[in-house]
Amino acid sequence: MEKVFDAPRALARGLEVLRLEATALEQLADGLGPAFAEACELLLSCEGRIVVSGMGKAGLIGQKISATLASTGAPSLFLHPAEALHGDLGRLRPEDVLLVLSKSGATRELVALLPSVRALGVRVIALTAKADSPLGQHADFVLELGEAPEACPLGLAPTVSTTVMLALGDALSMAVLEGRNFTREEFARFHPAGSLGRSLMQVGEIMRTGKELPLIDSGKSLRDTLQVMTTTPGRPGAALIVGPEQELRGIFTDGDLRRMAESGHLPLDETIDQFMGTSPRHLHSDLLVGDALRLVRENHVDQLPVVAPGTTRVVGLIDVQDLLEVRL
Repeated sequence: MEKVFDAPRALARGLEVLRLEATALEQLADGLGPAFAEACELLLSCEGRIVVSGMGKAGLIGQKISATLASTGAPSLFLHPAEALHGDLGRLRPEDVLLVLSKSGATRELVALLPSVRALGVRVIALTAKADSPLGQHADFVLELGEAPEACPLGLAPTVSTTVMLALGDALSMAVLEGRNFTREEFARFHPAGSLGRSLMQVGEIMRTGKELPLIDSGKSLRDTLQVMTTTPGRPGAALIVGPEQELRGIFTDGDLRRMAESGHLPLDETIDQFMGTSPRHLHSDLLVGDALRLVRENHVDQLPVVAPGTTRVVGLIDVQDLLEVRL
């Protein structure tokens, strides 16, 4: 087969594919109705897992839908229909919901699977082009994909159909997410290695505590303060001045020391209270790390005290290096 490249023709084909898929998505949105809401209600009430299944390209789309559900708090797994017919059906439990994807609604492996699925008492939602297809007839709810033609010039390769499957799966996933009142903090727990997940960690998870927390009592000397700053592990470059109940009174930083040295005035035996910054900006331990980074940047500081929520009691210190190590 001879390869022939025609740039204008390639561009025209690309535009046609995008327009066909966009049109199909508009038609899908226009046709969305009560069955979608009922399917969402079933998924929300699922006490087991949302099991997704499909063959070929529809199966690949199903894997993505399952991954989206799982990452947003809805327990989910992908079940290959052919493998299910050879033993993996044991993964299903009566409390599960099965979400099946097939453009034709007549995929042999899925149709063969459904009687056993129904015998287990598993509820079924079908994403298919026709509600009267074999798959649609055996499902509790049918979400119709529409009859838009594929964008393939041969009319064969799944293109438009897989696009609308994916979009409808995303719509289900996001509706279920909203119904679960899924929070940013919960999202972070499922995405600990991603930059978004790291930004949704709380300050209390990364702040310096214990021996790495440079505390000194109010009334101590500048000399004592410098000793704390020098000997604290990690050399934080600041000391937090606290009262009898470890309440925050002030902060003294390397920058304050440098300015005093440049002025030629360095009274080491006088109390630190005379030189500390009073009413310093501070963070609450339940603040998100992403918000802490924003405050550090906005205030042009390298260290910020951390206090327990609703109090002024010091529980930690955040250094800009701690935020950089999180790799936001």
